[in-house]
Amino acid sequence: MQMNAFPSLLIPFFTQGSHQACCSIKELDAFSRASVIKVDPDKPLEGVRLAVLQARKTLLVPTPRLRSGLFNRIVPPSGATKEILRICATSQGIKEYSVPVGLDGKVRVDLVVVGSVAVSEKGWRIGKGEGYADMEYAMMVSMGAVKEETPVVTIVHDCQVLDIAEELLDDHDLTVDYILTPTRTIKTNCKRPKPQGIIWHKVSYEMLAKIPILKSLRYKEKQTGKDVTLQDEHPDLANANKSAALNEKARPGNTRPQAAMGSAQMGQQYVESDSLSPRLEGSGTITTVYVGNIPPSVRVSELKYALREFHATPLKVNWQGAQHRAFLDYKDKAAAESAVSSLKGLSLGGNTLRVELAKNQRNKGQVEINS
Repeated sequence: MQMNAFPSLLIPFFTQGSHQACCSIKELDAFSRASVIKVDPDKPLEGVRLAVLQARKTLLVPTPRLRSGLFNRIVPPSGATKEILRICATSQGIKEYSVPVGLDGKVRVDLVVVGSVAVSEKGWRIGKGEGYADMEYAMMVSMGAVKEETPVVTIVHDCQVLDIAEELLDDHDLTVDYILTPTRTIKTNCKRPKPQGIIWHKVSYEMLAKIPILKSLRYKEKQTGKDVTLQDEHPDLANANKSAALNEKARPGNTRPQAAMGSAQMGQQYVESDSLSPRLEGSGTITTVYVGNIPPSVRVSELKYALREFHATPLKVNWQGAQHRAFLDYKDKAAAESAVSSLKGLSLGGNTLRVELAKNQRNKGQVEINS
């Protein structure tokens, strides 16, 4: 699950034969049976996305670098022509015609289509080296969106089908069941198990900061009793990571907020304080974060627990459960913005919470709860 384990590569885009390779997916029984198909946003897979839309199947495309969630569902306008569907299949169309799918979407993916830099007839795959396809699949497993038998397809040029040593693969690497080229359809009969979920001891605080939805998945899995110890938290890696953190802080001009809070922040408790004075809001002294879309079933204790888990503990929680919202007071704007970043994508009680810097959303009738 190491992002950037290799130098970043590009998924090759080939013009001659690309259309044939992409269209051949329609000949697979797995495609005919599928209702929901996840296709990567790479340019070489544009023809596959078009085939999914033309077949009136549900198309899911991962969000860019997983920064704002996991999937976008592409929703063509009513009565879309073939030309409009072609636009929907492009990167620009994905931006214009997509609707985000949250963790609470309970989506089931029937077919997975990924890009590859190289692939072997045995099903071993090499991606761009950033690990996003592997991570996307592991996250889908954690969400219950895919099963072991869910087929995985890749579309490549014939020259990208190579011999790849199995020793290059790690336990988090995704393998493929079908390889489609301009001239061949290869069924790999790959027996190597696909990722069984997120391997948390290979996930770092840096990855949590880059992929906000990971934090929600980790929180949910921890509640089920699963070991979600991160790479940075393993004793044998502690000294190395501590040294790396010290080196990072020592770099000149490094003033950005740290994604993983230090022990002092983690140990911070909710403290008693007076009601926030309106004149202090946004003044650089106290800054408030608004949390909305809280389900009626969620209690303030659950929110506080999540805040501690996400290293976003505020000075005070102002709970308005009846209005399905809460206000969090932080010592300054930087702390509040860091909390918003940390809590992005947080899901409680089946709802993805709305988290943003508060404006004028507070009222005099609010109930304040401190621990």
